[in-house]
Amino acid sequence: QVHLVESGGGLVQPGGSLKLSCEVSGFNLDDYAIAWFRQAPGKAREGVSCISPSDGAAHYAYSVKGRFIASRDNAKNTVYLQMSSLKPEDTAVYYCTTGDFCTFYSDDYSDWGQGTQVTVFS
Repeated sequence: QVHLVESGGGLVQPGGSLKLSCEVSGFNLDDYAIAWFRQAPGKAREGVSCISPSDGAAHYAYSVKGRFIASRDNAKNTVYLQMSSLKPEDTAVYYCTTGDFCTFYSDDYSDWGQGTQVTVFS
């Protein structure tokens, strides 16, 4: 059974940094794509990043490119999202999820964690 648990969210001022973690179980990280999505109130779930299972390359939404870094630790079955230069627009619940390959379409994924709240506010 696939299980994902996000952690690391919190309140941070604009320009600050946070590092999110996603602990996964039920599968090996290197066999599947691992993606981060976020959802703000009243908005659709939005793709943030994805790590491809084939070569481990990370892909990012334009809105976070250059500010966020996704990585994985296969031995620990953990995925990370290092977020820097945070903006109020980054405020959302952040979720991790898995799939056969990377897409930025939320309907392509079916297994989600509970999410972790990130609030960027001064």
